[in-house]
Amino acid sequence: MAVDAMWCGIGLMILIIFVVVSLAKAVVIIQPYEEGIYIFLGTYRRILKPGWNFVFPFLRQVIVVDERVQTLDVPKQEVITKDNSPTNVDAVIYIKVIDPKKAVFEVQNYKTATIYLAQTNLRSVIGDMELDEILSNRHVINEKLRDDLDKATDPWGVKVESVEIKEVDPVGPVKKAMEEQISAERERRAAILRADGQRRSAILVAEGQKRSAILTAEGYKQSKILEAEGEKTATILKSQADAQKLRILSLGAATLDHKALTVLSLDSLKVLGKGQATKIVVPFEITNLLRGVSEYLGVSTQIPDRPTTSIDELERVVGDPERVLGEIPDEKAIKEELRRLEEEERRADEQEKKEIENLAKAQKQQ
Repeated sequence: MAVDAMWCGIGLMILIIFVVVSLAKAVVIIQPYEEGIYIFLGTYRRILKPGWNFVFPFLRQVIVVDERVQTLDVPKQEVITKDNSPTNVDAVIYIKVIDPKKAVFEVQNYKTATIYLAQTNLRSVIGDMELDEILSNRHVINEKLRDDLDKATDPWGVKVESVEIKEVDPVGPVKKAMEEQISAERERRAAILRADGQRRSAILVAEGQKRSAILTAEGYKQSKILEAEGEKTATILKSQADAQKLRILSLGAATLDHKALTVLSLDSLKVLGKGQATKIVVPFEITNLLRGVSEYLGVSTQIPDRPTTSIDELERVVGDPERVLGEIPDEKAIKEELRRLEEEERRADEQEKKEIENLAKAQKQQ
């Protein structure tokens, strides 16, 4: 009896363990971003959705498929471009499983198959392009690879979201030639910029010299005009003064008699005697000359006594003194004329300074 009870206990324990193991294997938990393929006795049964799923605990297989976007690295490979330039190229692919059943049953390993397919398509696309096009048109390569891979992986239930070229690395000799080409291009651009700078500098210097010459000529012209104006005014004023002096002398001499003339002659000799000259020569024939002139005019050498001419008589014979003498500029008029000339010269100087400043600003801006 004791032996039977022992065997019954062992059998019960084995049964409990079997039940527990069966229940554990019968429950399959699928994550929210996954789906499961349920296969029983080698036959596809159904798709297991996220959550708790109950399946037969034995003789079955559950393949879990991740439906998130997955990243696949395409290994670096050497590709010959259209212009026979060996280049190392690698890429990265972003894929997503949209049909887990096809991803499991239509292809042995969809990840490996997608990588190999990307390598062959990458060689094909790169081989149809020149190196310069590859370096400058990566987005074109990315789009073409994405479209080709997406079309090829559609029967596998895989969608290619994006393809990105990571690196385009020409081999050593090609890279060295490219560096020399870039260096030569930069030197050419630098030479062009230097030449353009020198040309602009020469133009600015020539413009500055031209403007300076113009301003100098304008200043010289203005100064000559002002100098001529001043000489003109001085000549006019001097001529008016001389004319008025002569008019005044003629008007004053009309009322003088021989006595007054004698006094004036003596004063003249007195002034002549005060000069710095050590010798004064007076022609002794001057009296004969004066006598001959008086005889030619029909007058006697003896000046008769006659009364002094009055002012009224003088105005009646000669005319109004103001009309005879003309307008005599006073001190105020002369000062106003000089002030006007100074004002014109000042304005000319200010205009020249402004033009020089504008020219300097224009040269700085250029």
